[in-house]
Amino acid sequence: MANTALPSRASIAGRLDELPFTRRHLRLLTGSGVGWALDAMDVGLISFILAALTQQWGLTKTDAGWIASVGFIGMALGATLGGLLADRLGRRQVFALTLLIYGIATGASALVGGLAALLVLRFLVGLGLGAELPVASTYVSEFAPARIRGRLIVILEAFWALGWTAAALIGFFVIPASDDGWRWAFALGAIPAVYALIVRWGLPESPRWLASRGRIAEADRIVSTFEADAGVEPGPAIRREPVSRAIAVTTRARLTTLWNAEFRVRTLCLWIVWLCVNFAYYGAFIWIPSILVDAGFDLVRSFGFTLIITLAQLPGYAVAAWLIEVWGRRTTLSVFLIGSAVSAVFFGTSTTEAAIIASGMALSFFNLGAWGALYAVTPEIYPTSLRGTGSGWAAGVGRIASIVAPLAVPVILVAGGAPVLFAVFGACFVAAAAAAWGLVDRRGVALDDR
Repeated sequence: MANTALPSRASIAGRLDELPFTRRHLRLLTGSGVGWALDAMDVGLISFILAALTQQWGLTKTDAGWIASVGFIGMALGATLGGLLADRLGRRQVFALTLLIYGIATGASALVGGLAALLVLRFLVGLGLGAELPVASTYVSEFAPARIRGRLIVILEAFWALGWTAAALIGFFVIPASDDGWRWAFALGAIPAVYALIVRWGLPESPRWLASRGRIAEADRIVSTFEADAGVEPGPAIRREPVSRAIAVTTRARLTTLWNAEFRVRTLCLWIVWLCVNFAYYGAFIWIPSILVDAGFDLVRSFGFTLIITLAQLPGYAVAAWLIEVWGRRTTLSVFLIGSAVSAVFFGTSTTEAAIIASGMALSFFNLGAWGALYAVTPEIYPTSLRGTGSGWAAGVGRIASIVAPLAVPVILVAGGAPVLFAVFGACFVAAAAAAWGLVDRRGVALDDR
């Protein structure tokens, strides 16, 4: 039998990086991924619900835009607070709490009778959702072995496609079935409230975070369970590393450290990428069903086209997951962003059904592959003591663009129509591709555990 003993046991980080992929990694990836898929289902559902409510409630484009944007206001606040809390309280605790908040708010949305109540609940949904996404990617990144870390984060992001596909199926089969179809869609979105309990008790805390807080014994026990699952023999006691190794130990220090000489370029470039990608992605995908309805397709047919377009997300993630460990983070991210730009221009100028579907599928393929690479690179460029803060603030700043996008789309459509709208999205993707080269590429390199 091959010797599976680890060559280095000097630290928690080293032991995690040298592990093979185990069943516990799979359980952690799946557990986090299901939460991610449920998040995507919630975001995806609102794009279909908007198209239905616009007809049923007689909403204006401005009303519909606010229903989408108020959720992103919550997401912006949730992402910034969630990242800070994850660095202070732990990754798992915040992960479970955020799932619970937005799951309950989504279920309650099924009972609303007017626009005002729906806006309040969509804000709460966004608050939970915005905090969960950067925390989940940070959490999985801190467990993943260095040689496959990027690939695992892209696979985690691929669960987004599963959730969005579920939303498209609900949009196609459930929402048009009756006047209350949108209420049933919201009710299905309450599933995360139940799942949050599973997450809270079924997944371990991040050993890297525990070690950074001086809780070495707890971190050691968790890593030991992964080693036992891999058949690795117990090694000597680990070296106790002082808490002072962390480069930031207070909330204020974490926020200011993001802009010191070491991190300011990567922080600026990361924020630019997040802003541009959020504006183009949410501006396009939240409005695609409604844009197709306005183009003359009925509700069912519009939802059917959107379902087909959504299915192209999965191969986009699969290719990005392979390339990210071959080309590296920056090259993969920039190539997929350029592909998104070209696809957006073609989609905006398409007039036939075949062209709409083909260009829409290409946009899904490249855009979601880019999202996978972005979520992989974001937590890697910061040390453990401010990883949640850095990831959360990047996501939070990006959400500013996702707030603006649903409100800007109707204005741009009136001014120049779909060709101009998607040309703007294409320009955003190009700007993001340029900014990606200011990020640090840590392919195959151990995470910074300061």
